[in-house]
Amino acid sequence: MASMDVFKSDAFSMMSMLAAIENVDYNPQFLGSLNLFEDAPQRTRVVTIESRDSELALIQTSALGAPLDQRGGDKAKLRNFNTTRIAKASTIRADEIQGIRAFGSESELKQVQTEVARRQAQLRGDMELTFEHHRLGAIQGIVTDADGSTIVNFFTEFGVAQPAEVEFDFGTLSANGGVRRKIADDIVRPIIRAAKGAMTPASQVYALCGDDFFDILTNCAEVRQTYLNHQAAAALREPTAFEQFRYAGVTWVNYRGTDDNSTVAIASDEAKFFPVGAPGIFKVAWAPGESFDVVNTPGVPVLPMVLLDPSGRNAFVTVELYSYPLFVCTRPLTLRRAAVTGS
Repeated sequence: MASMDVFKSDAFSMMSMLAAIENVDYNPQFLGSLNLFEDAPQRTRVVTIESRDSELALIQTSALGAPLDQRGGDKAKLRNFNTTRIAKASTIRADEIQGIRAFGSESELKQVQTEVARRQAQLRGDMELTFEHHRLGAIQGIVTDADGSTIVNFFTEFGVAQPAEVEFDFGTLSANGGVRRKIADDIVRPIIRAAKGAMTPASQVYALCGDDFFDILTNCAEVRQTYLNHQAAAALREPTAFEQFRYAGVTWVNYRGTDDNSTVAIASDEAKFFPVGAPGIFKVAWAPGESFDVVNTPGVPVLPMVLLDPSGRNAFVTVELYSYPLFVCTRPLTLRRAAVTGS
């Protein structure tokens, strides 16, 4: 008989499950695979970001012995942000695991652990999708919730206006040979300038493209002509769906979101631009959990729990996952957006 006492063993303690869940395989999304967001474990639920505007200025020449111009002090600004709570549960009823142990084979504990791990993997998949949704919001400057409501608008929080959307009429631009120039003038240069020195020689600009934007770009005469006289011309004969390539100082990615192309996705005729490899621009704060086990400790990405039937009947257990993140963009003016216009 499958006894619910197995859930009282050390195998289901917070630390044991935390070690186990980190080994659960899942499919990482594109932004997660970039390692774009620097981890910033927190001991509190509130994240404080300090910013300081320090502009360079020319120094006027002066006569020998004359009084020196004084440089003003740089005033630091502190901004507080609340971390979010992401949590989901799955209940395992006693009748669902009845008879799962084959006679003379695996132990009862091993079988129950397998079912718990399966439920955790399902919950972890939902949580990873949510993380990607928050990352996608952060690289656009506005993180939204599952229902579309705004969690945090970094343009508003930092007191700056969101840059206007750049319009790409590829027909007109190609006729005038201006696709590369428009990318440089309206996308790459403004991002580098807005980074205020955060971009290094190793930094890059990425663009996540919707399907139509990517297809029009890759079929643009100016872009294709660039590759025709190059060894990479063979790439023009290959399928381009969900691929990426580099052109005009930008790595263009046909972003693959959820299969419904709406839950986590880029609009078909749009592109979102952001810096990669620029220290300090993107961070993710992990706040601690709600239980005594982790109070006042640095936060971790995921906290698992297994809770017994509180009635004492041992009729079910609930597998839970918690996370307390905040995905942050510290320089929202480095974010640009574009859309296809014209025919």
